[in-house]
Amino acid sequence: MDIPCSMFSSLNAHLAKIFKTRNVLGFCKKIPPFAGGITFISLLTGSIWGLLYAPSDYQQGEIFRIMYVHVPASWWALGIYLLAAGFSILGLISRIPIFFFIAKAFAPIGAGFTLISLITGSIWGKPTWGTWWVWDARLTSMLILLFLYIGYLNISYRTYNERTLSTASIVLVIGSINIPIIKWSVDWWYTLHQPASLMRFARPAIHSSMLWPLLIMALGFGTYALTFGCLNLKSLIQERQQQRDNAE
Repeated sequence: MDIPCSMFSSLNAHLAKIFKTRNVLGFCKKIPPFAGGITFISLLTGSIWGLLYAPSDYQQGEIFRIMYVHVPASWWALGIYLLAAGFSILGLISRIPIFFFIAKAFAPIGAGFTLISLITGSIWGKPTWGTWWVWDARLTSMLILLFLYIGYLNISYRTYNERTLSTASIVLVIGSINIPIIKWSVDWWYTLHQPASLMRFARPAIHSSMLWPLLIMALGFGTYALTFGCLNLKSLIQERQQQRDNAE
């Protein structure tokens, strides 16, 4: 029993050293200019390529171009949730506060991407399905994801109390069961939403002339999340430190 405890203590000490507040703050100051530049270039390039030069879809016509916003937003809505849930688990196990702040910094961005996914999906669905909304598995599980984000943000809003953030993190961790439901809902149940075109073992069912601008847009969305997640985290750390200084 002593060996696992010793290993856990050693791992916890290493994590505390790596994610020391000074180190995290330094990372958050260095990354935004670089990631922000990639964001600007990627979104500009991907938008021009996708809107002006990529061929139109032979079935959906021009409306398919909303894919260049809808798909990256959906990918990163799920990715950021997994990121926040992962850091929440680390925080709950290690009791290192910075992990809770990382989750809190990125969660609003993930919520925004989820909302964009739902809105663009609804706009895309009207001409292709003939309706703005259907209560099928994919759409409903994405709506649940938005509610999970909102629930977490409602609990963690304007607080730096570790116990409250710990409680909010439990919501994220429990809600992570929704991620595989979103991913495989189109395979498990009958749904109007199309199956995955990229994330599969076979060759992607999308032409490279459409695929490359989509991947560039996805890169832009990802670096956008990194940029503003770092800015949010830096702000949270500084506000927490100011709050401590005022209390003293």
